Amino acid sequence: MQMRHGFQLEIEEKIQELGSVARLFRHLKTGAELLSLSNDDENKVFGITFRTPPSDSTGVAHILEHSVLCGSRRYPLKEPFVELLKGSLNTFLNAFTYPDKTCYPVASQNLQDFYNLIDVYLDAVFYPRLTPFIFQQEGWHYELDDPSDSLSYKGVVFNEMKGAYSSADRLLVEHSLQSLFLGHPYGLDSGGDPKQIPALTYDQFRDFHRKYYHPSNSRIYFYGDDDPEKRLKIADQYLKGFDPISIDSNIPPQTPFSKPRRLEYPFTAGEEESRQKGMMTLNWLFPETTDVETNFALRILEYILLGMPASPLRKALLDSGLGEDICGEGLSRELRQMYFSTGLKGIDMDHCDQVEQIIVETLQGLVRDGIHPNTIKAALNTVEFRLRENNSGHLPRGLILMLRSLTTWLYGGSPTALLAFEAPLKRIRSKAVSNKTFFEDMIQQFFFDNTQRTRVLLKPDANLREREEADEKGRLEAARSTMDPKALDALVQNTLDLKKAQETPDSPEALASIPCLRLRDLDKKEKVLPIEVMERQGTPLLFHSLSTHGIIYLDIGFDLHALPDKYLAYVPLFGRALVETGTEKEDFVALSQRISRKTGGVRPSSFASAVRNRNQCAARLFLRGKAMLGQTEELISILREVLLTARLDNRERFRQMVMEEKARAEQLLIPGGHHIVDLRLRSHFSEAGWASEQMEGVTNLFFLRDLAEAVDKNWSEIQGTLEEMRRLLINRKAGIVNVTFDETEYSGIEPHLNSLIDALPEGSGDRHGWSLTRPALSEGMIISSKVNYVGKGANLFQMGYRYNGSATVITRYLRTAWLWDQIRVKGGAYGVFCLFDRHSGTMTLVSYRDPNISETIDVYDRTARFLREIRLPDTELTKAIIGAIGDLDAHLLPDRKGYVSMVRHLTEDSLDIRQQMREEILATNVSHFREFGHLMERVKEGGIVKILGSQGAIEVSSSGEPGWLSMIKVL
Repeated sequence: MQMRHGFQLEIEEKIQELGSVARLFRHLKTGAELLSLSNDDENKVFGITFRTPPSDSTGVAHILEHSVLCGSRRYPLKEPFVELLKGSLNTFLNAFTYPDKTCYPVASQNLQDFYNLIDVYLDAVFYPRLTPFIFQQEGWHYELDDPSDSLSYKGVVFNEMKGAYSSADRLLVEHSLQSLFLGHPYGLDSGGDPKQIPALTYDQFRDFHRKYYHPSNSRIYFYGDDDPEKRLKIADQYLKGFDPISIDSNIPPQTPFSKPRRLEYPFTAGEEESRQKGMMTLNWLFPETTDVETNFALRILEYILLGMPASPLRKALLDSGLGEDICGEGLSRELRQMYFSTGLKGIDMDHCDQVEQIIVETLQGLVRDGIHPNTIKAALNTVEFRLRENNSGHLPRGLILMLRSLTTWLYGGSPTALLAFEAPLKRIRSKAVSNKTFFEDMIQQFFFDNTQRTRVLLKPDANLREREEADEKGRLEAARSTMDPKALDALVQNTLDLKKAQETPDSPEALASIPCLRLRDLDKKEKVLPIEVMERQGTPLLFHSLSTHGIIYLDIGFDLHALPDKYLAYVPLFGRALVETGTEKEDFVALSQRISRKTGGVRPSSFASAVRNRNQCAARLFLRGKAMLGQTEELISILREVLLTARLDNRERFRQMVMEEKARAEQLLIPGGHHIVDLRLRSHFSEAGWASEQMEGVTNLFFLRDLAEAVDKNWSEIQGTLEEMRRLLINRKAGIVNVTFDETEYSGIEPHLNSLIDALPEGSGDRHGWSLTRPALSEGMIISSKVNYVGKGANLFQMGYRYNGSATVITRYLRTAWLWDQIRVKGGAYGVFCLFDRHSGTMTLVSYRDPNISETIDVYDRTARFLREIRLPDTELTKAIIGAIGDLDAHLLPDRKGYVSMVRHLTEDSLDIRQQMREEILATNVSHFREFGHLMERVKEGGIVKILGSQGAIEVSSSGEPGWLSMIKVL
């Protein structure tokens, strides 16, 4: 075969379902494989992946993932990754560590930017600067400022994993996976166990890179509308410098074990946690992911069992009343062998056998009595719809396809096996028709004729955090006891040297090495999102003409100002009740089946945003539906029925939803602590922020806890509230309809849209003003966590600021430069955010998985001085502007374009206003930064603080200022 840029074509096929031509190449010199998907998607994706099976739980693969992006041969900066974040138009830029692989993907709509990203990433993975300081910064190190002080551990990954190990849900997933893999790489934690991370040495770290980061162990991926020939040329420029080597990175199958196993683990719980807070999963090991037909059939079976609110296994678990919410991953299919994991959280420790019995008996009942045909049809339709729609949300489509291809490619299968889905789905449908017990037989085979099963129980332990802290202290004291005065002095010097290295700026020459676009490469005109504003019976009807490949996206929303403020906390539950309690015609099982059989889904979504120059916010509850165009009438019929006839008297179903929402809100506290802090801050500064906190924040969690106790005691009152909400909210005068699909189909759809609006009650049109009862200004919110989330915020408009587009550049620069350097690099936090709402004027600074509190607040307060004294080279200013424009021009899929266009309409964010903002962004100069510094001085003095973290850490941080924080216990 003909060689092209060092590559030989192995396979070429057209994947009709994706509108793509797939070509698999092999690099003749090194053996590297390259998958090239060519299509018309402007959002181009590149990725390089290495198999990186761990041999222990020190997190070496994870630490290396961070470290290779901290400077390389051609780009000898401290953090090229951050420089790209500052000044790229990227639509994705990150890296992932899995239990057996490490992935480095990038994406951009701009061709030159795309090539720049690829070059930096390839140089990073093959030629990184893996210095001892980088290992210490990203992995772990002993920190000692004075020989008389106690030692402490610092490191970005070390602290990230302390945060991860504070999340019981994350631990349950990890333990469930590991329980099925004995003596196997999947039985280890590739992310790193905080207890074991300090056992990793610098030499082991370097050796891991030498062993696995080689072209012979790589899988390279391209996707999009770029030149397929240039892809090969770019890759060969890096690969040809290497000689082939033999690398043992194979992931073996798990050796079967002969009987089920039971395992128990503790997890950190607050002192007030009762025996009702345990978590349990049953787990089964399944066949290899490369068995394509089984892979798709198991996806369908998972949806049958768990995918719908009324799926039989989900329903049986929730109906049992033994727990608060479903837990477990369901079907995991990203590793060599698939596995299935499900169970309950919030269970009494004495009920574990009962939970297991319910799972087993439900599955036995399905084998014995059969699965309802409508449930099977619903699962087949939904799985196929999702594959055809290929809706990746905020992520590039090409990235999702890369990860899907790796689940066969990495283990010796075809990389396109799961991309071309039509043929296997057709075979499965055929088998399901010819064999009426096809899915029942699968349950028998994979669940009952299978000894590869485990039960994992997580038990709450109120003293675990205290013991773990004592254990860490003991390990540090033991390490210190082995150090003589000379060693302690050397450690102090190392701490100083590391901080000096972190504080020393990159040279202008090093910064200039990073490829960067120029301002003239940027679009000067704001991108137009199509919108046509119409009206029917007083209800606004917004239409967005976009190519949606035969799908209609339909949102119907209702103005939450039709409700008194006392009802806001109910809104998320009310939205779920509309689609999950059944209607006058169908119980919730039949309705759930119908939605999945006939549509691509219907889900509730609440929204609140400030409106330009208005005190009252835009706030809506939406039902968001989608379907193939031929099913539009059915979708609209479902929406009409749930809006007008939902059974809001279904107490048992409502109780289940309350318990689920409460459990999910509690689960979010640790992995999503930054979001909780941000919501709490924003509740002080705008009506939209206050409303969002009522519906999503700590206030809503407290409401759900009270409601869980009230459902039985005061059901008639609660039902009356739900009925009153429907009466006030669901009507034409409070409504808005938003629809996105191809213009050529509109005439056929219009009568159905009109019929939906006509069916709604007229309504009074009354709008309520909300009395905003806000929490204490500065708060310490106590949770059982080994890390903190620290925020400070203010409303800049109330401080006299008038918005200019330069604020978008400045706040983004703060996040990627000053705050990143001070809080992540030096402070060891996993992340930090600087967020500014140009509609309300609210600005918040929030850290993520942060070992510090006082030090972080001090950084926030020193931001004013940093900006006032900033000396920003033209190249750095250009990067900051480019990054801001990149955020402005983020890639949107068709459904998202229609929704964003509607939001802009609701918030009066016109094209002229956005064009002015764009011009102000492009005209930003250093004087804007310095002026903003004076504004930040007012934030320093007048801003409020919110902290989410452990009681001990919060008390230590505020010990010198009694009364400064108002303390509340969250968990």
